[in-house]
Amino acid sequence: MQILPPKTVAVTELNTTVQHKGYGMLNATSVAEWAGCQLNELQALSPDWDNMPADNYLKDGGRYRRRRHSSFVFENGTLRQVPHRAHWQSLDYNALHGGMERWFEPMHEATVATPAWTKLLTALAQTATQVRGTPQTKWCIEAHQFRIDTTDGIGRPTPEGAHRDGVDFVAVFMVNRTHIKGGETRVFEANGPQGERFTLSEPWSLMLLDDTRMIHESTPIQPLAEGGHRDTLVLTCRADKFQDAEPSA
Repeated sequence: MQILPPKTVAVTELNTTVQHKGYGMLNATSVAEWAGCQLNELQALSPDWDNMPADNYLKDGGRYRRRRHSSFVFENGTLRQVPHRAHWQSLDYNALHGGMERWFEPMHEATVATPAWTKLLTALAQTATQVRGTPQTKWCIEAHQFRIDTTDGIGRPTPEGAHRDGVDFVAVFMVNRTHIKGGETRVFEANGPQGERFTLSEPWSLMLLDDTRMIHESTPIQPLAEGGHRDTLVLTCRADKFQDAEPSA
């Protein structure tokens, strides 16, 4: 099956591309440049996707998703991790898993303590401020480590279907893609006709999208050999406050 590669841009073009199209993509070398670190520093994080705990909240009964989740605040030029909290989305944004608190295991302390991790999240917050073009002193960032595997013969990166996340920006980093077919990424304008499809395949390449303008999804994966899986890091960035359970929830 032919893989349709994404149309990447230079780091200097990322902000204007996101402002114009609603999304932009960087190859792995550019991601390292964007974050101000070495590519091998990012690659050194990749083994952290092994042996992650299962996602026990899948309403479709699947066993194909493993994940960890931690939350951070970037404020006044400084990144800090906040006490472990539930991941919550409203039903407006996630019809399948919205409306409930999902408590996932936190990321490893050693992962978030690396300089590369701080640089990656700092780059996201600074880019969010630049793309918005207005002073922003506080960004709330949720980090999701995902492994979608083929235990059941098929794995669903976005079981909720095409969606928005209810944040300002979503950054999807391809960490690893091993022995699978499928997993095509699709992005569409929420209020327009334009859309694009491609397959993220290069480890530590990036898709950055404006969640207020774009809808996204990834198609199911199937194994080409035993142990096929797809690892991603998803960072969501929201101004001022996290999404937390509404009082009526």
